[in-house]
Amino acid sequence: MARNSNNQSSETKAPDFIAWQVIQKGDKSVWHKVGASWQHKDQKGMTLQLDVIPLGGRIVLRHPQDSAENTSAKAGRS
Repeated sequence: MARNSNNQSSETKAPDFIAWQVIQKGDKSVWHKVGASWQHKDQKGMTLQLDVIPLGGRIVLRHPQDSAENTSAKAGRS
């Protein structure tokens, strides 16, 4: 496999999306941050890096936002 020495590591730039595990608890959704995603330079794909592997719920990719907004608004989203 050929190596590209110009490759920028995905860990060196901010993620394009944050990966969240969403679990439905009655009429509320509980959101847990589980990883991040980076767009490929050619815009034809993404790299998904998960810090944990969720066993239940669903994975939602969202654009990064202000941390305060993320933590205060997650409980009501579905």
